[in-house]
Amino acid sequence: MHATIMYGPGEVRYERVADPSIEKPTDAIIKLSASCICGSDLWPYRGLSPQDGPAHMGHEYCGVVVAVGSEVKTVKPGQFVVGSFCLSDNTCPHCRFGFQSSCVQREFMTGAQAPYARVPLADGTLVATTEMPDADMIPHLLATSDVLGTGWYAADAAQVREGGTVVVVGDGAVGLMGVLSASQMGAERIIIMSRHADRQKLAREFGATHIVEERGDEGVARIMDMTEGVGAESVLECVGMDESMRQAIGVCRPGGTIGYVGVPHGVTFDGQKLFFWQRRMLGGPAPVRRFLPDLMDRVLKGAIQPGKVFDLVLPLAQVAEGYKAMDERRAIKTLLRVDE
Repeated sequence: MHATIMYGPGEVRYERVADPSIEKPTDAIIKLSASCICGSDLWPYRGLSPQDGPAHMGHEYCGVVVAVGSEVKTVKPGQFVVGSFCLSDNTCPHCRFGFQSSCVQREFMTGAQAPYARVPLADGTLVATTEMPDADMIPHLLATSDVLGTGWYAADAAQVREGGTVVVVGDGAVGLMGVLSASQMGAERIIIMSRHADRQKLAREFGATHIVEERGDEGVARIMDMTEGVGAESVLECVGMDESMRQAIGVCRPGGTIGYVGVPHGVTFDGQKLFFWQRRMLGGPAPVRRFLPDLMDRVLKGAIQPGKVFDLVLPLAQVAEGYKAMDERRAIKTLLRVDE
């Protein structure tokens, strides 16, 4: 088959590789129904994350099981499944505590920007639907695999509550999913910091009530003015840069909570300031597996349509153009059709 390989910054190729196979008895092989490009894939693409040689890309996935290892019991060939970017056994103490992204056997999914993929720890990672979903459902179910699950975790970690005030820092795909999640959780006021008209429009559709275009200190001042100097009790940091984290801390009220899911790049803290700010903080890799059954159920019932975040659809063979479009902000998130 062909698959996506990143050789270095800006160098993505779609080339022939060996078909995936069962390597461990806990593995499953799935035929992907669709794939996509994640915002975190842009870090190595831009040369901002270290890379040790060519890498098989792709960690968001859904599709049909075609083979399973001898120890796999909970999924079987022919079932449609969704999995998380964090592979987990779902039985260790951390998994049972709801943090499958810190599983003692944790691995990170790779190789899903391809027609077929191997999924380790299949029993703990994959969630099957009861019926084969319609084609129209595929983008929405694919979104639950990472981007929606991560946005949901940001809102959950930020302790979004019914009737509360929420600020979302970042208008990328995860930030937009954070807006959707906060809306589902019943927040009354959802403020997203965004400068892009297309993303603002989608944010409004997902439930944003206010848009703040200012950034940095100006953005913080604007939100503090909107909240009568108090700040928001729940803040979602969905970027991972030092400026975005400063904005998140700056708009969070004392005793409020920041859910941070942007992979940190250059983020630093002053211990004295952190001590006197009195903000709660929880983040890191999203334990998507904890939320998958609920999120998939919401999608299948038509309660949410997270797949609207895919604003560019390309055949998998044009994956390099998908990376370029996202890097140049011509696309929020690229869905890749699997035709092979």
